[in-house]
Amino acid sequence: MSVYRVLDKLEAYVHEGTWLPAGYRILSEERLLELVEKIRATLPEEVGRAKIITKDQDRVLRAAQEKAQAIVEQAATVHEELVDQHEIVQRARTTAERVLHEAEERARKIRAGADEYAAGVLAEMEARLAAALGSVQKGRAALANMPRPTAAPAGASLADAAAKSKRAAFDIQAPEETAALESVTVES
Repeated sequence: MSVYRVLDKLEAYVHEGTWLPAGYRILSEERLLELVEKIRATLPEEVGRAKIITKDQDRVLRAAQEKAQAIVEQAATVHEELVDQHEIVQRARTTAERVLHEAEERARKIRAGADEYAAGVLAEMEARLAAALGSVQKGRAALANMPRPTAAPAGASLADAAAKSKRAAFDIQAPEETAALESVTVES
């Protein structure tokens, strides 16, 4: 039974008591002591519950404060990690951009060097081909200026005639043109 119910019964009993002049009531001492005893019996139980609730309240409050502190510490740790990750990402991006720029610069230099080399090789080839073409043109001109035999000697073959005309063309050419033509022939 709760203290409040016993107090309610006590109050009801007082109201039920017999009225005397001068504002007094007659109540049974026995009944009053019985109700007071019930209050005493119930009171420690109620006080015990109140103490338990108070202890639980303190415990729950401490646990909540500890949990709140742990959450704050965890949030601070996560914040620091995110800041560190952001800095790492920024450094990685900067490094990647620098490496990419260096690679592009090296590729540009390599392309320029390759273009220069190719231009040099092509110029040298052009010079050799021009020298060879000049030799060919001089040889043809020499052949055109040579007197032509009217008839081939009997028993002479076509191959012998071609060999003689080649020899005559080479004899007419300048020595440097012959050397240029020979170097083109050897390299090819």
